[in-house]
Amino acid sequence: MSQKNKALKQNPQGTDATDLLTSSEAFIIKNKKALIIGVVALLLIVLGLFGLRYYQNQREDKAQTLLTQGLAYVQQQNFDKALNGDGAFPGFKKIADNYSFTDASNIAKLWTGICYAKTGDVKNAIAYLEKFSPKGDHTVSPAGLATLANCYAENGQIDKAVKKFEEAAELANNDATSPEYLIQAAELLQSQNKDAEALKLYEKIKSDYPASNYNGGIMTNDSIIQDGLIDAYIQSASK
Repeated sequence: MSQKNKALKQNPQGTDATDLLTSSEAFIIKNKKALIIGVVALLLIVLGLFGLRYYQNQREDKAQTLLTQGLAYVQQQNFDKALNGDGAFPGFKKIADNYSFTDASNIAKLWTGICYAKTGDVKNAIAYLEKFSPKGDHTVSPAGLATLANCYAENGQIDKAVKKFEEAAELANNDATSPEYLIQAAELLQSQNKDAEALKLYEKIKSDYPASNYNGGIMTNDSIIQDGLIDAYIQSASK
């Protein structure tokens, strides 16, 4: 069998490798402009993503620096300047609003809410604290949820307050602060005559947080060790 017949047998359409290569070259030449545009577009997307990341990192660093300035005002209990700034420092509110998609903006929302709460503006405190996104930490995020819970309670939204205190306790997940949040939730429930629900929270403290202060024995003036405080809470909800 001749080489040509072999090629025809292997490729019934009569197209050999040379023909295919020629065809590919023809395709590239014919579509050269479209291919170049596609490659350029891909490069622009990649460069844009790197540029956006760099820009976001720059904004994050600047916003974090500004947050530190604001915390100085919080320590001085100058909540008005912490909120609205002093000219050089823009204030937590502007950091929260103007540095979107940064961690600093998220923290600024928390501090904005706290400052509003400290000045007695519960409505705006709730608005900003609701915008705060809790993370996986066991300190700041639970504290933010608990602050929101207190604002709900002050605003008469007791059910929401109880739920947020429970969320804060679960997120904190430790023997120090979780019982505190659950106690506040249970006391709110008792204020609504929901003793059965409060009892469950008190019992949760006793069983889940054995090392908490509420479970420790109390030494009286006569050096007599009494039961932990949690038993008194349980008794109050069991009547």
